[in-house]
Amino acid sequence: MSVAAAAKRLIPLFDRVLIQRAEAVTKTKGGIVLPEKAQAKVLKGTVVAVGPGSRNNNGDHVPLSIKVGDTVLLPEYGGTKVELEENKEYHLFRETDILAKLES
Repeated sequence: MSVAAAAKRLIPLFDRVLIQRAEAVTKTKGGIVLPEKAQAKVLKGTVVAVGPGSRNNNGDHVPLSIKVGDTVLLPEYGGTKVELEENKEYHLFRETDILAKLES
């Protein structure tokens, strides 16, 4: 199942964003395999699905500033872990928890 198919099964509510974290570096440039404890926590991810946005005082949706496909900088802790497929981990964050959008 592709990332797009997994995202279609889960639609975030309000200002929540579904993110797939980037893979951790498991091997150095010299070819040395790093143990799990030595790997740095990955703080980058790709937006897989977004909710419609939060509501203002009039009840209208306020659209999110990020969209599907954006690369974002994530906080070290936070978010809710979601497993949609075997061996695929996604995280749900509120838009306000995302630190920055990275330009490619």
